[in-house]
Amino acid sequence: MDNPSDSEDVLAGVGPRLRALRRARGATLAALANETGLTASTLSRLENGKLRPTLEQLLPLARAHGVPLDDLVAAPPTGDPRVHLRPVRRSGLVMVPLTRRAGGIQAYKVIYPPAGRAPTTNLQTHEGYEWFYVLNGQVRFLLGEREFRLGVGEAAEFDTRVPHWIGSADSRPAELLALFGAQGERAHLAPSTH
Repeated sequence: MDNPSDSEDVLAGVGPRLRALRRARGATLAALANETGLTASTLSRLENGKLRPTLEQLLPLARAHGVPLDDLVAAPPTGDPRVHLRPVRRSGLVMVPLTRRAGGIQAYKVIYPPAGRAPTTNLQTHEGYEWFYVLNGQVRFLLGEREFRLGVGEAAEFDTRVPHWIGSADSRPAELLALFGAQGERAHLAPSTH
């Protein structure tokens, strides 16, 4: 039989997890409110534990953060080792998480739109290192003052403090397997400002 204090403990942990997920993405309460349809005030009260979360509030938050609902409520592990792939769409990219552990290196399948359809070709910088491997298509990779073209089976590794940009090199989408740490994850999954 369930102990009522067990459900209270689970719900008490939701606020800090929501705050950590939002901050990891670099999202403001206002941006998350626009994304979920919840008010910034409601989001703040949920994060501070002043409001008990409902399923109607948690579902859009899980979707916005690209995590399973179980992660928000810290459901006990089921022993199922499969990673349930839930694509996240950001800044014209489709990112499919391939790992689900907190912290450390994360693996993603990243699909870049055909050349000319990316929202920007502005170079970006952030802390960390990144590695990618081209699964399909042709990739245009700008790193500092240099430009590279990579095809299927080619890989690149670089310091992300060097200005960089990655995109499709032709009229087809480009699919990559990418590995990056928490800083890269924040940079790639931050809400679009374009």
